[in-house]
Amino acid sequence: MSARVAERNVSALSAGSWIILFTGFFEPLFYLLSIGVGLGTAIGDVTLPDGSVVSYPAFVAPAMVASYAMSSALAETTFVFVGRLRYLKVYDAILATPVRPVEIALGELGWATVRVALYAAGFLAIMVGLGHTTPVRALAALPAAILSALAFGCLGILAATLVRDWRDFDAMGLVQFAMFMFSATFTPIAAYPVAVQWIVRATPLYHAVTLIRAITTGTAGWAQLVDAGYLVVIVVLGIAVASRRIGRLLCA
Repeated sequence: MSARVAERNVSALSAGSWIILFTGFFEPLFYLLSIGVGLGTAIGDVTLPDGSVVSYPAFVAPAMVASYAMSSALAETTFVFVGRLRYLKVYDAILATPVRPVEIALGELGWATVRVALYAAGFLAIMVGLGHTTPVRALAALPAAILSALAFGCLGILAATLVRDWRDFDAMGLVQFAMFMFSATFTPIAAYPVAVQWIVRATPLYHAVTLIRAITTGTAGWAQLVDAGYLVVIVVLGIAVASRRIGRLLCA
């Protein structure tokens, strides 16, 4: 039944929505070209935690994949979800069918993940074309990007069930922007003060960035099992709590 929820979202897309879906691919690409390529010529190479040296664009590019997995999944599962839940009453109508609250959550999560997978696949292909990774590593990094999308999608749905009004999105946007700037996205984590490093290591985006970066640069090791495990735990706990919250809101 959750597939029907995702199918409903696809059928609701207009011609203009498909254009927006396509153009969304260019945001991380512009970041890479402006910061990775432009600024990268001034910064030079970056040393990874294992001692490997990579170019700055190769360092930033996988972070753009992870960051856009975050922003795209959160956009679909927070702002859009709240609109369907509280104002359009889409889910009230869906619950009149045999669909359960957990299947609504899984359907919305699946649709958000499909969108991110499309963006990530295209961006990883560009990374290969620019010489920032190899085809094999890019293929291996795609499941990591999908896992990242699942984790942030679960967090987004959970957050959407806690939103009281539109002003709460300001706080959510602030947290999202802080993670984008300080999750070892543009600089190695060793550049941060020790106290800040512990905070950064607790954020989901840091684990998504380090997981995808390690794969695309060929430096993956046992530490990436921790990154992947962290994201899996978020998915399992997030979807469990979010589905209960949806049930309470719709069945109260």
